[in-house]
Amino acid sequence: MSNASHAGRDAIIALEKSYWDAMKAKDGGKTTKLSGAKSLVTGARGVMSIAKAKMGEMTESGEWTLDSYAFDNVEVVTPAPDVAIIAYTVRQKVTMNGKSQELHAADSSTWIRGPNGWECHAHSETFLDDGKKAA
Repeated sequence: MSNASHAGRDAIIALEKSYWDAMKAKDGGKTTKLSGAKSLVTGARGVMSIAKAKMGEMTESGEWTLDSYAFDNVEVVTPAPDVAIIAYTVRQKVTMNGKSQELHAADSSTWIRGPNGWECHAHSETFLDDGKKAA
């Protein structure tokens, strides 16, 4: 049951896509702006607490590129007027260390609106086993 009336479902989806677009462009300034002072991130590497500036550095560095992505099964809830949680599945094409891969994952992010506007304070990604091997 989604209730995105406070923030607007489309606005939260647009925020999430702007974060992904910034990663695709390796725009560390944008991911820094969209990240909370400290963000919690969970995924294949475990749990990390990442400072705003470090998030930008991580976006720009490394031997990886996000070539494309597509969201599906998007759900948005707003448990409070300045809090929004988005969850979705995502198919992404990435290149890591020169190797192209197609990944399928379930992701979620928690956005909080504060004095600097909407910022992502938590993001989680779980890779899905849909019977397909990475390319």
